[in-house]
Amino acid sequence: MTQELTSPSPAPQAAGPDRGRGWWRDAVIYQVYVRSFSDSDGDGIGDLRGVRERLPHLKDLGVDAVWLTPFYASPQADGGYDVADYRAVDPLFGTLADADDLIRTAHALGLRVIVDIVPNHTSDRHPWFTDPELARQRYVFRPGKGTRGELPPNDWESVFGGPAWTRTDRGDWYLHLFAPEQPDLDWERPEVHEEFAAILRFWLDLGVDGFRIDVAHGMVKAPGLPDIGHGAQARLIGSQVLPFFDQDGVHAIHRTWRRLLDGHREAGGREVIGVAEAWAPSAERLALYVRPDELHQAFNFQFLSAPWDADALRGVIDSSLAATVAVGAPTTWVLSNHDVVRHTTRLGGLARARAATLLMLALPGSAYLYQGEELGLPEVTDLPAEVRQDPAFFRGNGQGGDGASAADGSGDGGQDGFRDGCRVPLPWSGALPPYGFGPGGSWLPQPADWGRLSVAAQTGDPSSTLELYRGALELRRRLPGLGDGEMAWQPAPEGVLAVRRPGMLCTVNTRPGDVEIPLPGELLLASAPVAAGGTSAVLPGDSCVWWAI
Repeated sequence: MTQELTSPSPAPQAAGPDRGRGWWRDAVIYQVYVRSFSDSDGDGIGDLRGVRERLPHLKDLGVDAVWLTPFYASPQADGGYDVADYRAVDPLFGTLADADDLIRTAHALGLRVIVDIVPNHTSDRHPWFTDPELARQRYVFRPGKGTRGELPPNDWESVFGGPAWTRTDRGDWYLHLFAPEQPDLDWERPEVHEEFAAILRFWLDLGVDGFRIDVAHGMVKAPGLPDIGHGAQARLIGSQVLPFFDQDGVHAIHRTWRRLLDGHREAGGREVIGVAEAWAPSAERLALYVRPDELHQAFNFQFLSAPWDADALRGVIDSSLAATVAVGAPTTWVLSNHDVVRHTTRLGGLARARAATLLMLALPGSAYLYQGEELGLPEVTDLPAEVRQDPAFFRGNGQGGDGASAADGSGDGGQDGFRDGCRVPLPWSGALPPYGFGPGGSWLPQPADWGRLSVAAQTGDPSSTLELYRGALELRRRLPGLGDGEMAWQPAPEGVLAVRRPGMLCTVNTRPGDVEIPLPGELLLASAPVAAGGTSAVLPGDSCVWWAI
């Protein structure tokens, strides 16, 4: 008899996340974009108390850790990635006591906490930069070109568009690879190294379990700050080594930080990890960031950028695994984050998004989820200009536009090239905005049809995306060795991938139509209804299926 199954077979309660040393090697880590997760005080902006109150959702989802985007004191010129004080919580998000409460509550639930560190640049309101003399000792300042110094020191462009230099009242210029409100620090200065070591120790003392290092490829600039020679430089990020990105000197900084983190553990503390947000032109160069004496993980943007094509996906998976195995590190996998178009939209629909997620969670290594992807949220592409807050939107053709296309690897499915569309606050319950996000409104408007996508609406519905994620994460824990064990490709029809893992076979049909295959075993979980009976099974188009073997 033919059966149609989409939900997992019954499984025992998942074990707690504390697996001892090396927990990060196969961890599933959930990214919280704090201002859009949950609002506790009614100002329309998510905050730390809101995150703490919603931690049971993450526990029920089955993740191992939560990564919090910056909540530090900031003028918010770039969503908090312009930090004015690395040891203070911005009043928008609460207090230091709220951060302490969040960390303690997470630990009580068996969840680890990773915080963002932004070392490439600070806010222009940071005390170092507001002091003109101190600024020139700790940031990248240069005289201008031209007869009166009226031209920028070189041709570098901001990732957000426009020149990467701003002239001061004194007539010199300072470097900002992002917004003008984000001046680049000069990492040739020992005071900068000392300050960030102290910042890391401050948060270690508060109990964090890891640091996600923003622009981990950017702190060191090529000697002499040479010209690049042409424009549209944002397109080049991740495709080649640039004078301002992926310079070899950044690795000395990461080795220093690794010694600091290891020293914390050796002194009787927790095992704390460093995670690199690094764009590199190849899997081999990305693997340099996770050598044994450097960071623990690096985001695998090559996988995020891969198109929905069996050969392309297999190529990225193979190259990613080969590069990290060579240095003894686990591979990470990610499909969405706060800087790219949500993969439901980017890949061309929810069916592909669900299938891509099951493939990702079946691969060896660690996986990162972005808030709302467990609900199948699409990119919001129709935000009016007057509500947008992404600085890229206001600066032209940098990351917002061609740069965003390069970053996420696709122009498919309604991409508008800016980052606000993936940052719209989450729907938790109810039929009308703000869908339980908080007692007030929301800082970005939510679509009128998101009630059907809320946590409450999807909970208990075996066909929902939320229950698909819960089932996949439960099985991932239950099958020994699935997270960090061996994998092998199996023969499969054209357009289909078959990945053998411990106790399981994962089949992915990237074709739009059905494909019949020999029945591999008992169906565990599927992203779409599967017809299985006798000796064969039919894989729906754009689907992924897990089979017990």
